[in-house]
Amino acid sequence: MPHLVILYTPNLETQTDMSILCRTLADTMLAQRDEAGKQVFPTGGTRVLAYPAAHYAVADGHADYAFVYLNLRMAAGRSGAVKTTVGDALLASAKEHFDPLFPKRLLGVTLQIDEAPGQVYDGKHNNLHPLFNP
Repeated sequence: MPHLVILYTPNLETQTDMSILCRTLADTMLAQRDEAGKQVFPTGGTRVLAYPAAHYAVADGHADYAFVYLNLRMAAGRSGAVKTTVGDALLASAKEHFDPLFPKRLLGVTLQIDEAPGQVYDGKHNNLHPLFNP
C-alpha cells in the first residue's frame, strides 16, 4: 500500500501517454511529506496502475466523451491535512498531464482517496521494501 488505480476510457490512448501519467503520479506520491517531514508513502509499497475500460458509457453518449477515474487506496493513520495535501498534489499532477487535451476534447477527471480502516486481511509478500529500507 498505497495503490493508485487509474481507470480510463480507451479513447484517450492515442492522445496521451498513460505510462508517463503513472510515473508522474508515483513520483508525486513519493514526494509527499507529513507534518514532521517524514515520507508519507513507502517507496517500495507505492504502486500506480492504469487500465482502459473495456466497456463504458459517459454522460449522454452524444459525443466522444472521455473520463479518467483515479482511486488511491491507503492504510489508515494519516492526518486529514496530509490526506488533503496528497489529494491536491495528485489532482494537480493529473490536471497538468491532461491540460493539453482539455481544449481539444470533452474530458472528466475524478480523484478519490479511500482508507482501509477495518481491514479484515492485508497479506503481503515482496522483496521491494528492503531495497529502500536498508
